Amino acid sequence: MTALGLAAAAENERKPSVIDASHLERMTLGDRRLEREVLELFVRQTTILLSRIAGSQPPMAAAVAHTLKGSARGIGAWRVARAAELLEQAAGAPSDPGATDEFEDAIAELKAASLEASVAIGARLTALLPELARGR
Repeated sequence: MTALGLAAAAENERKPSVIDASHLERMTLGDRRLEREVLELFVRQTTILLSRIAGSQPPMAAAVAHTLKGSARGIGAWRVARAAELLEQAAGAPSDPGATDEFEDAIAELKAASLEASVAIGARLTALLPELARGR
């Protein structure tokens, strides 16, 4: 491996990926078709759940965030899982002036993390296409 290749590999190790590929591979037993299906389901589910969170009361937002947290953990989308957990906590905070801001900030963070994960999943699925086409 060249020095440039070693530097790139070291950078990738320092910077966590959006989707934990090792975790995803373990969860899908290395089956690329199952991986594709799980990732596509996650993106669809995320879109639906985020629309349910928008404008909902804190108890409903917490319940929906809890569902999203579990799904994110299943595919190794750790930032999404953490953002959903923070939204759960913010939704359960006592009603005080700062709690509303914290709740809205947690929703914004969850949306940002989910968008980042969706983009990474799109890139991953695109990269899988040639492999899946060969396996037909």
